[in-house]
Amino acid sequence: MRKNSQELHRLLLSMDGRSYSAYKELKGEYSFEKYILSIDHVQSDPYAPPSKLRATLSRDIVGIPGELLDSREKRIAVSDFLTRCFWKRAHDGERRGVGTGDGGRILIDRCTQEILERSSVCIGEKTVEARFELGLPAAGRRILGKSADTIFQEILPEIVANSLLYERIDAGALKKQVLLFLDQEYIREELKRRDLIAFVANGAVLPRESGVSDRPLRGGIPFQSPKNLEITMELPSGQKISGMGLERGVSLIVGGGYHGKSTLLRALERGVYNHIPGDGREFVLTISDAVKIRAEDGRSVEGVDISAFINNLPGGRDTRRFSTENASGSTSQAANVAEALEAGTSLLLIDEDTSATNFMIRDRRMQKLIAKEKEPITPFVDRVRALYEELGVSTVLIVGGSGDYFDVADRIIMMDEYRPKDVTKLAREIAEEDPGERERSGESFEKIQPRIPLKSAFPSQGREDRLKAKGRFSILYGREPIDLGALEQLVDDSQTNCIAAMLDYFRNHLLDDRTDLSQAADRLYERIRSQGIDAVSPYTGHPGNLSLPRKQEFCAAVNRYRGLKIK
Repeated sequence: MRKNSQELHRLLLSMDGRSYSAYKELKGEYSFEKYILSIDHVQSDPYAPPSKLRATLSRDIVGIPGELLDSREKRIAVSDFLTRCFWKRAHDGERRGVGTGDGGRILIDRCTQEILERSSVCIGEKTVEARFELGLPAAGRRILGKSADTIFQEILPEIVANSLLYERIDAGALKKQVLLFLDQEYIREELKRRDLIAFVANGAVLPRESGVSDRPLRGGIPFQSPKNLEITMELPSGQKISGMGLERGVSLIVGGGYHGKSTLLRALERGVYNHIPGDGREFVLTISDAVKIRAEDGRSVEGVDISAFINNLPGGRDTRRFSTENASGSTSQAANVAEALEAGTSLLLIDEDTSATNFMIRDRRMQKLIAKEKEPITPFVDRVRALYEELGVSTVLIVGGSGDYFDVADRIIMMDEYRPKDVTKLAREIAEEDPGERERSGESFEKIQPRIPLKSAFPSQGREDRLKAKGRFSILYGREPIDLGALEQLVDDSQTNCIAAMLDYFRNHLLDDRTDLSQAADRLYERIRSQGIDAVSPYTGHPGNLSLPRKQEFCAAVNRYRGLKIK
């Protein structure tokens, strides 16, 4: 039965000084003037993870105009904005904790520079619900009931009102974010219509503040497209925008060290997501299935067809169903390409600095020393054209050490002090004047065969089989870590939380020893699209710390599970 705020007030005062376990009596719903407060989970100890709460308001009380909520895209943008407002209000004045542990701290999902679909603020047909955590205050293990009452009766109502009510938030900033998000989605559709893989707007600021900050660098050199690659778009918001349009095919990024090659590639990596106003990369958009590929020494590989790149292994080992618990740099990179293709990518992003050298290139001198039949690796330079011409998969590649890639590229962009120049013509002239003497492979690129994960490889019987995210780049499956450290396009801890929840749903509801990995992932994402993120977390109540990862990162997590078995 739902109680009111005064009953909560009396209950908290009666708890003052009691043992911390008495806080368990708070669980339930309480009516406040503008919202219903739900206390879904109460922490068992001051040092345990915080208690989980929700504030649910009617959309009429929230007052956000209907035209800002009448599509899925708009609701994603609004949810993100309100989450940022709530986080800022909860941290205004660096609110100090109360008593032991995290007592008194109010926590909500902390958003990155990207706008993601989140569970922190859920916008329904009739309600808006904020999901957050609270450290219930204590002195040692004795309840501070009066301090808790102040939080519930004064601090929390202020935060809810000032972050969720339209009359209290910056309405102009909200509208700006929604319009920007719609413009970004429009550009993504334009990429498809114009046969482009990416767009980088003139004036975009690509350098970041530091290696540990994703904010734009003050005074960073604005991007300016080479004239022959420049395109213009008229956006739904009414503004006209120009910038570099990258066509499908094979694109090289070249240039001296510290001139901005990796900065451009990183912007393209993150361009699979929309960004907030002021990020500098608001209009850097890459097709949404693009995957950054790198070498990943030591990862496990299970039943992957890497024969397009690695074949004729000593002992006749089969590379059409290749498995290893400890992949080398070249085999891991070959597997990463094959798995990305299996997950449906149409664009590979590669930096030679994070690649295995023998996977990328083998020069003529080495070819003369080592006979072709003795070298199992077919380097990427000999496969990149077939990837595009036969499978329709484009590549953007940073190259600084091998001009042999000039022969296979459609366009070559040189970064000169962070300014791009189209040097395709010059590079081709150089290639003609100094032709390479490498022998090239003329073999076709066969379509990657789908793989069926076995249900028996995913136990789910007890506490020892629980899935739990540990930061952005690790998930514990029982005691077995799933290492996601090489997934450079994961941008938020909440995405990893969501992957853990999705893996739980995946193993319990989608594995049937008949459905391949890509098909199962598609069914999972269709469920989320139709029912929301909550649809894949039935065992965790109302989680507020989930943000949707891409299919590519979800499949990559499955592939990095060392217990994986393929039919």
